[in-house]
Amino acid sequence: MPRSANSPKSGPRTTARAAAAQDGATEPVDSSFLRTLVGYNARRAALSIIEVFMQRMSAYDLKVVEFSMLSLVGHNPGITSRQLCATLGVLPPNLVGLIAALERRGLIKRLPHPSDGRAMGIHLTAAGTELMQEAEQTVAQLEVEATSRLTDAERKTLIRLLQKIY
Repeated sequence: MPRSANSPKSGPRTTARAAAAQDGATEPVDSSFLRTLVGYNARRAALSIIEVFMQRMSAYDLKVVEFSMLSLVGHNPGITSRQLCATLGVLPPNLVGLIAALERRGLIKRLPHPSDGRAMGIHLTAAGTELMQEAEQTVAQLEVEATSRLTDAERKTLIRLLQKIY
C-alpha cells in the first residue's frame, strides 16, 4: 500500500521528495562530492534495496535482524547467543528479546551446547527451517533483481570490496 507524504511512516526523504515535486523543483543538484564518497554510495545502494527487502519480508513477518538470525542459525545449528551478537553486531540485551520473540513464534529452540555446559545452542525448529528457506529464496531473487545492471563478476567484486571495508 503506497504511503502518502503525510503518513506517520513517511520519513524525511519521502517528505523532501514530495515537497520538491510540489515546488516543481527540476533544477539539477550538484552532488559530485557526495558521489565520490564510499559511505554515501553504499548507503544509497542499501536504501534502494532495504525498502523492497522489508516489503518482501513482511510476507514472513520478519524484520531484517530476524531474517539474519534465522539464516545464521539455519546455517550454523547450535550457534550461541555470543556468536550471534558478534556476527550481527547486536548487544546481548537486545538479542535476548529477539530470541524470545522467535521462540514464541516456534521458529527456534534452545538446547544445551554440546561442548560448553554454560551455553545454550540455538537451533531452528521444523517451522523455522521451512520459513528460513522460503525467506532466503525470496531474498536471493531480490538480490538478482537489485543487481540486474551488474554482471556476475561485477556483483562478486562489489560484495568482495564491501566486505573488505567491514
